[in-house]
Amino acid sequence: MIPFRRVAWLFAVPIGSLVLACSAGGDGSGGTDPLAGSDTSGGSGDAGGYLDGTSSDAGFNIDGGLDIGGGGPDIGADAFFADDPPPGVCGDSGVVPKTPGGTPECPDDKNREGCPCLKEGDTATCWPGFRKNRNRGVCHDGTTTCKKVKETTLGWGPCEGYQLPTGATGKEACVCFSGGQWTLDNLSPCFISGAGGAVKSAVSTLPNYDASGKAAPACPTDGKKPSVAWTHTSVKVDCSGHFKLCYTLKAGDSTKPLATDCVVTTQCAEGDYVTPNVVQKWGDLPAWESTDAACAAKFASSGGYGEMSVVGTSVECDHVEKVFNRVQYCPLYCNDAKDPRSTSDPVCKSCGAGGGGSF
Repeated sequence: MIPFRRVAWLFAVPIGSLVLACSAGGDGSGGTDPLAGSDTSGGSGDAGGYLDGTSSDAGFNIDGGLDIGGGGPDIGADAFFADDPPPGVCGDSGVVPKTPGGTPECPDDKNREGCPCLKEGDTATCWPGFRKNRNRGVCHDGTTTCKKVKETTLGWGPCEGYQLPTGATGKEACVCFSGGQWTLDNLSPCFISGAGGAVKSAVSTLPNYDASGKAAPACPTDGKKPSVAWTHTSVKVDCSGHFKLCYTLKAGDSTKPLATDCVVTTQCAEGDYVTPNVVQKWGDLPAWESTDAACAAKFASSGGYGEMSVVGTSVECDHVEKVFNRVQYCPLYCNDAKDPRSTSDPVCKSCGAGGGGSF
């Protein structure tokens, strides 16, 4: 006798989606540039960068004609980065950050207000915050214009339109990694029942992708582990890095998960995410077969959920490790055309084959 097979579908809307951010750490991650003073009058030691020409410590002399760094000391990276380092690099990559030109008071990578410029009316990007936050999350550069500071002196004007960190975590903290999105095309399992109707196992479904890439999952005709992958997946993250993403099927209630919830299967895809903020094809979750009849039967009769988790490290050493989403599966009768509840129960109208979550 051919065993009875039934596909389980997910609710279309994920339940309990979590978005937690990893902070890059370090001192003053939400502050402004530690070397940028509030006084732009040009006095010694302020953001004016010694524009009165009374000191040559900054490496330039404005009143006597622009002479940036010509006869100044050889300034090392420590002078620029001691209190304001660039974004970190994770591991021993051998990458050495480029040392800015100019001086610590007027580095040429920031174009601070009051610091020297070459041509009146020129515009440039500017950044008054910490280097490690620049153009990450909600943070972005502003624009400054070269203007006359004195009759014969040119300096950058106010930095306009920039955005500094607005919070302590996530995009608002302006760290490299603040979140990602994992999308899975097919997450439907298939439950196999014996001659007496009792569930004896569970297997992954055949995804049966159509021309548009949409999955229409079905049970394998022989009730055994398929020879094709369970699902295609894709990832979009705001920072490059290495991530391991896993999907676990458990019997239980997604709104009240328990440590004792039994596991039907866990499948993972791991790799390097290359280009920030671009959807990247991720690894397929492989086909699987579970012979834990008790857990499969509990899932089929009482309900179950899928649990998404991630372990990863960004290129700047932001670490993330957490369960970030749980999705509840529809009752099995939603996929049984002979059961009147499949059309009368509102729950069944929101069921789908795939899912996703934010981490």
